[in-house]
Amino acid sequence: MILYVNGDSHAAGTDALFSYGWAEDDSKFQDKGKNPHPYNEKVSFGAVLSELLGCQRINQSQAGGSNPRIIRVIKQWIESNPKLLKDTLMLIQWSTWEREEWLHNGEWYQVNASGIDHVPAELEQRYRQYIMDIDYDACTRNSHDNIWQFHQYLNQKGIRHLFFNGNSTFSDLKDFSSPDCRDWNNCYLGPYDRELSYNSVLLTNGFAHVNAKSGHFDKIAHCFWANYVLQYMLNNQIVSANEISTD
Repeated sequence: MILYVNGDSHAAGTDALFSYGWAEDDSKFQDKGKNPHPYNEKVSFGAVLSELLGCQRINQSQAGGSNPRIIRVIKQWIESNPKLLKDTLMLIQWSTWEREEWLHNGEWYQVNASGIDHVPAELEQRYRQYIMDIDYDACTRNSHDNIWQFHQYLNQKGIRHLFFNGNSTFSDLKDFSSPDCRDWNNCYLGPYDRELSYNSVLLTNGFAHVNAKSGHFDKIAHCFWANYVLQYMLNNQIVSANEISTD
């Protein structure tokens, strides 16, 4: 089995050991660019889960990454690895709904609503306008539709997968006039429950953010989440008990 992981800084393991987001933030790993910092990734929930399953893992998460990036990168990986799909289990952590990615001069830029993203000078006005124009209800609906379509895409490919939310959830959809909630067939851990996001579950179970300004958790919390996810997978027959490593 291959455990394929994608998401933003949570799935990348940012701050789990060291206060690095991208590998290139550490002078020892500048050649690895915006990939997860190797030491943080090795104690991330994806790494722990792959050890529990006794399988290989591929982690293409990126700190600051958007959901459009996650979907784009996964589709590229699927297209490049058709022979691996039947043996792949995907664990996908969704980012916040307002994030976008922009292609400019052959490079992808990930932007969010913080107002502090660094973009080329010629994109600065676009970024300011993006911040002013954000409609969170519309972003929530669009993300829900895009993720639903991606879920159907993975089903058509026969790829086992589990989605979960990092911070944002679709709980607000319950308050909208139209019935947006879908049946994900247990492939999405608590999509409409604010209390079942990664952040909420860890805080509820006594884990704290690694510092006051960070929404990240340490390696002990990552270990807890890996076991939490594995139990969900077992309970919902996404994996079977004989797939768990006995070493």
